[in-house]
Amino acid sequence: MVIPFLSLYLTQDLGFTLENVGIIMSCFGLGSLIGAWLGGKLTDLVGAYQVMLVSLILTGILFITLQFLESFWSVCGGVFLLMIIADAFRPATFVALNSYSKPENKTRSVTLIRLAINLGFSAGPAIGGLIIATLGYSGLFWVDGLTCIAAGILLLLLLNPKKIKTLESPQNETPLSAYKDGPYWIFIVSMVLFGFVFVQYFSTIPIYYNNARTLSETQIGLLLGMNGFLIVVFEMPLIKFLETRSLSKVAHVMIGLMLVTISLLILNFSSWVGIVIIGMLFMTLGEMIAFPFSYAFAMDRAQRGKPGEYMALYSISFSIAHIFGHNTGMISIAKLGYQSTWYLAGFIGLLGILLLLWLKKVLLKSKLS
Repeated sequence: MVIPFLSLYLTQDLGFTLENVGIIMSCFGLGSLIGAWLGGKLTDLVGAYQVMLVSLILTGILFITLQFLESFWSVCGGVFLLMIIADAFRPATFVALNSYSKPENKTRSVTLIRLAINLGFSAGPAIGGLIIATLGYSGLFWVDGLTCIAAGILLLLLLNPKKIKTLESPQNETPLSAYKDGPYWIFIVSMVLFGFVFVQYFSTIPIYYNNARTLSETQIGLLLGMNGFLIVVFEMPLIKFLETRSLSKVAHVMIGLMLVTISLLILNFSSWVGIVIIGMLFMTLGEMIAFPFSYAFAMDRAQRGKPGEYMALYSISFSIAHIFGHNTGMISIAKLGYQSTWYLAGFIGLLGILLLLWLKKVLLKSKLS
C-alpha cells in the first residue's frame, strides 16, 4: 500500500524535491538488490521458512517506523534498510516452493504466487487511496505495517514446518555455485535485458500514455488495471495449457520476451489510440508466459547447487533492471523522444532473445556431450 504512494508522500507531506525523491528511489533499488542477495544467502544458511517469517515481521515494524523519519538522509537510510529486509523475502519464497509444492506443479505454483501478487497490487493501491483520504499517510503506514505482521503470524500458524509435513528437497552432495554456472549467467543477463524492457510499463509508458496519447489518469488506470485483471483470470489456465506443449522452458521465456518487446515497438506504427490497448494485450500475454517459465527454469537449475544462491541471482536481475531501467528510459525519452526509445527497447529485447537462443544451444550441447 505504501510503495505506490511513496513519491507523493515524499513530495507532498515531507516537501522533498524531485531530485531528492530520485535519490531515495535509488536507495530503494539498491536496498532491493542487497536484500535479494542477502535473502538467498540466509535461506541457504537457516532455511526459507525462517527467512520469510523474520522478513515479514521486521518489514511490518519498519513500515510503521518509516512515518516518523522526516529528514532527507534518515528517509534514505530508512527506505534502504526497509528494502533490504523486505526483499530478502523473495528468494526465500521461491526456494520454499520446493518444500510446499510437488515438482510437477512447480510452474503452476509460481503462477499461483503471481496471482496472489497481482491481486495484492490491484487491491493495495485502491485501499491505500481510501486510507489516505480517511486516515492520512500516517494511517497508511500503520495499516501496511500491521498487515505485514499479520501475514507473518499467518505464516507462523499455517506453514510452520513443525506443524505440517513438508516435501523433502533432493540434496546435492557436490553443490555447484550459481556464480560458476556459465549457462545460468547467460540466463541471468537475458533476464536483466528483459527487465529493462518490462519496467518501462512502470515509468515511461504511463508518461507516454498521458503526453503522446493524451489519455487521462482514469483511462491510464483502467488500462493498467486491465493488465492485472487479465493475469488474474487467464494466467493459471494458460500456464496449465502451455505445460502440455513440447516447448522447453527457455523457449517459452523467449516467446514471452518477444511479445513484451513487440508491445512497445507497435506503438510506433500507428497513430490510432486503440494501438495502446493492443500493446497492453501483447505485454500482458508476454508477461504471463515469461515470468512463470523463467521462475521454473531458475528453480530447476537451482537443484545443481545452493537454491538460495540461485534464486537470489534471479531476483537480483530484476533489481538491476529497476535501478537502471527507469532512469535509462527517462533519459531516453527526454533526449531522443518516445519513438526512438521504443526502438531502443526493441533492440534491448532482441539482445535478450539472442542470448536465450544461445542458452538453448549451450544446454543442448551439454546434454549431448
